Amino acid sequence: MNETSFDTPPKKKGGALKILVLLFLALIVLAGGLAAGGYFYAKKELVASGPVTEDGADRIVTIPNGASVVRMGNVLQEAGAIEDTRYFRVAAKYLKAETSMKAGEYAIPSGASLEEIVKILEEGKSLLYPVTIPEGLTSEMILALLAGEVILSGEVPKDIAEGVMLPDTYMVSRGESRANLVKRMITAQNTLIDKLWSERQGGIPVETKRDAIILASIVEKETGLAEERPEVAAVFTNRLRRSMRLETDPTIIYGVCMLHPERCQNGRLVDRNGKQRGIRRSELNMETGYNTYKIPALPPGPICSPGKDAIAAVLNPPESNYIFFVADGTGGHAFAETHAQHLRNVANWRRIEKQRKQ
Repeated sequence: MNETSFDTPPKKKGGALKILVLLFLALIVLAGGLAAGGYFYAKKELVASGPVTEDGADRIVTIPNGASVVRMGNVLQEAGAIEDTRYFRVAAKYLKAETSMKAGEYAIPSGASLEEIVKILEEGKSLLYPVTIPEGLTSEMILALLAGEVILSGEVPKDIAEGVMLPDTYMVSRGESRANLVKRMITAQNTLIDKLWSERQGGIPVETKRDAIILASIVEKETGLAEERPEVAAVFTNRLRRSMRLETDPTIIYGVCMLHPERCQNGRLVDRNGKQRGIRRSELNMETGYNTYKIPALPPGPICSPGKDAIAAVLNPPESNYIFFVADGTGGHAFAETHAQHLRNVANWRRIEKQRKQ
């Protein structure tokens, strides 16, 4: 019996190549899918809510100067603002913010996403705190106040001239240098006096911007009532126009404190027990250079740091015929056009003083 032979079908050319191509395409599709999945996962992590505080309060974090992205991530993680520093680094890179995030103290909202946190650091809007400088302080007193402000850093500048800093409330970030705040205060006064000088009243007996600051410093010390500043400024303006001495007690006190600091505390004359006292006859006659009972016009410099209202008042005083004023016992002053009226007001004040001592 003859055996029948079956030939093996010939292999198709290119079969293996086709398989390789299909595998390669499958890998591309898989890789693309993984990449797309990774992208959407990363995007999801970027905008996903972060850790939430129990009471919903912000987390306060301080990013130090010169901190790297790694250091920033560690600070945020230690504060509980993020869960994983790796995701923060990826977020910073994705948002191209690695070199634009800034140091400072920040309030990170409860549940803030990585994207929100990165943008907060990138905008650099750190927390601000108010530092208030009251009107009427000397430069020495202002510097002492700044030295005690724990929110500030660095040394207090020395040799700051009298009356060059503008009293106000300044918003500062934690760690701002004391020297920088002093610079801001000086700039603020220069800006203000330039503006008010350009708007000043014509014919006033104030020849320079410095004279305006000097006179404003006297107005500032003469009254603690804001509504009285224009009237007090008008009195001194009238006296200068008539070539009268200003005869203002605060200039006597300032001069005495300059020559005899042991007689003063916080700009006030005190006795040996540290109790506030009045001006002595010997001090009234003392030659200090600032005694306006002795010198014919303005003293050589400011006696304190005047505020905005006092400066504005001397550059635009109201029309008035008053040339005298004295305390009236209510915290304000009684004004007079004539010396006779003034003497009656003084007598009334003496009666009030006598009654208070009884």
